[in-house]
Amino acid sequence: MVLKKLLQLFGVGKKNKKDDKKKVHWIAGAAPHSTLNIFANNSQLDPSSSGAGTTLSLQKHDPECSSNISMIKEAHGSENDDYNSFNQFDVVQHYSDHHYAKTSPGKATKDWAKTIQNEWKLLQRDLPESIYVRVYEDRIDLLRAAIIGPAGTPYHDGLFFFDVHFPPGYPQCPPKVHYRSGGLRINPNLYESGKVCHSLLNTWLGSGSEKWGKSNSTMLQVLVSIQGLVLNDKPYFNEPALFSSKEKHSLAYNTTAFLLSCKTMLYSLQNPPKNFETIIVCHFHEREQAILEACGAYASGMIVGSLVKDGRTYVRNKCFARFKKSLDAQTELLKKELAANRFRALELKRHSTDEIVSTS
Repeated sequence: MVLKKLLQLFGVGKKNKKDDKKKVHWIAGAAPHSTLNIFANNSQLDPSSSGAGTTLSLQKHDPECSSNISMIKEAHGSENDDYNSFNQFDVVQHYSDHHYAKTSPGKATKDWAKTIQNEWKLLQRDLPESIYVRVYEDRIDLLRAAIIGPAGTPYHDGLFFFDVHFPPGYPQCPPKVHYRSGGLRINPNLYESGKVCHSLLNTWLGSGSEKWGKSNSTMLQVLVSIQGLVLNDKPYFNEPALFSSKEKHSLAYNTTAFLLSCKTMLYSLQNPPKNFETIIVCHFHEREQAILEACGAYASGMIVGSLVKDGRTYVRNKCFARFKKSLDAQTELLKKELAANRFRALELKRHSTDEIVSTS
């Protein structure tokens, strides 16, 4: 029931045919591949990288599934030919930095490939605007998602990345999900090691619809539930073994969570995952002012996560002295990195404009 309400809250299943081809525009002319030139000194972004691990493509196992890749690319563009937007869902190539890149995909079956094909279609059609997904043409068992932290929580304006592997037994067993933590535990359910503790993944206790069901659970539900149930406004209460349920402890936890969220922003800006370079540049360029305003408000004594939608409304609370000192230091680091990101955004816009002119 809770998951159903979440799906309704994020608008899942309510899109019309126009929305099926909707693209999110960030900077005019932004191209996912053009950011590679901006980060040319980062070995993780080597455009010549061919990935790692065993190749497992739809084309080799199911011609019908392969034809659907072309249909998806036609509807949404691809990482190499779309100069005007960053698509919510796309099929890409390079997966060498994926957590499960070296994990054997196992022996593929037609039913398994069909199931993943149906997952792709569902994600393509019903992804909320605040979740982005990339799947891989040569490794259909892999998926990467970026989730924007919800407003009104200590995770607002952040980008959180998850690597997914569909095991050979899928959907009889749930997908394996790894949080790209950067060594930070921002939530009781998201570990430094990357473990995601969630009943829907069978990594935590649950009953009934809370657990993975082979006939009714989907990857879309996993992503929406992580966004709504894990990255929530009171993550302190996600921890089952609490010695105290006092609200003040929840407020204190939120200050720590926000600090770690800021550190995660820095980590993402400095170590962008493959195929998400553009959205990182454009997202943080667009949200720069709101992020820094929130940092200033929280350092002055406003309750973390109290901003309403656009980041302009706050609720006052007693400020923790240690938190203010840590947040001020973190804000200075963010200012420098966001200023550098502003330059990347301008370079990205200029580069993509040059591409358009040269091909016109």
